[in-house]
Amino acid sequence: MTARRIALIHALAHSVEPINDELARSWPDAVRMNLLDDSLSADLAQQGRGLDEAMHQRFETLAAYAESTGAQGILFTCSAFGPCIEAVAARRPHMPVLKPNEAMVADVAAVEGLVGLIASFGPTLVSMPAEFPAHVQLRTALVEEAMKALNQADPHRHDALVTDAARRLAAEGCRGIALAQFSMARAAPAVADATGLPVFTTPGSAVASLRRRLAA
Repeated sequence: MTARRIALIHALAHSVEPINDELARSWPDAVRMNLLDDSLSADLAQQGRGLDEAMHQRFETLAAYAESTGAQGILFTCSAFGPCIEAVAARRPHMPVLKPNEAMVADVAAVEGLVGLIASFGPTLVSMPAEFPAHVQLRTALVEEAMKALNQADPHRHDALVTDAARRLAAEGCRGIALAQFSMARAAPAVADATGLPVFTTPGSAVASLRRRLAA
């Protein structure tokens, strides 16, 4: 079978490495292309207009370019832009277009009991909880200092902050931990060691789902 070409579209520079690492590990035959527009997250946070028509058009432009290069699947890697990605997917029923978190949401939905959802980017916790099925019980935690640590090239502090949040959620009765952003996946081993709980990451779930859909 010809290798599949996958477009990875990023709104945060920190998302590039985690998803490429996951693809290299679990789907090395995939041909990867990376598109980064880190002004997407900055504009969303600073302009206060939400996911307006201009933001939707920016996502459509990125997706159209990716498809024009021969991409057979598109994976967006920033979890704060769900409606924009849904609109892109609706225009492309012929190919899989995944939101970064939809596969992880499906995996978390199988957990019985309370699940801790940790984010380091505030808008993620505005949009993402509504994507879970109604029966999923969530306890959220925002760790903005973790994102600041990554921006300051201090990944060890990032992991420590995320792990501390996970410990608190575990102490509150959570039965699993979900790391909401691709940039947080690097902390998954530390979180698992510290809590003894199943840890769900967006890269791991997304790659598995995309591979299944393209195989089908």
